[in-house]
Amino acid sequence: MPKIIGRSLHEHREQTRTKLFGALAELMAERGFDHISLADIAAHAGIGRTAVYNHFADKESLLLGYITHETVQFAERLEAALETVEDPVEQLRTYVRQQAELTRDFHLAPGPDLRTVLSRETAGRLREHASVVEDILRRILAHGVRAGVFVEQDFDVTVPLVNSCLSGRGLPADGPERARAIAATETFVLRAVGAQERATAA
Repeated sequence: MPKIIGRSLHEHREQTRTKLFGALAELMAERGFDHISLADIAAHAGIGRTAVYNHFADKESLLLGYITHETVQFAERLEAALETVEDPVEQLRTYVRQQAELTRDFHLAPGPDLRTVLSRETAGRLREHASVVEDILRRILAHGVRAGVFVEQDFDVTVPLVNSCLSGRGLPADGPERARAIAATETFVLRAVGAQERATAA
């Protein structure tokens, strides 16, 4: 029987998953998802390969579990940051800033786009998880439209465009250059949703 990590089976399970998620993230940053195996991940995490199958059926299942975990964590941080912000313009600024932190902490590089190396089923399930964060952006935009500070628009078009802009933007790692880049991104996104005067004034 494998050694139990932590004080209970639940804690053991959570700590094992955390180790696997950390190993997956580190190896993806080094080589890309398509150049690592489940055995590589297990070895990097210091977990027996057979023990991994108690948690995940294959490498794609592990990736899905990791991204689900990261998405939930990010959504919780985002909701906490928005909790005391009433103004929709400031809510959208907060959303941009939180996304900037996400791209600093969570990236899946190098290698090809994940959609090209995953099965159709897994790619579809990853898309479902993205909707958790998209729904928050929809709520912000709808609030702004109702308040008259954003123009009427098709959220099915706007939401993916805004998120594509944020996920694809390379930001400086630190310092005043990073702050300027984030401020410029905020202004760009605000103008994109029709808040030109508010964005310019801010």
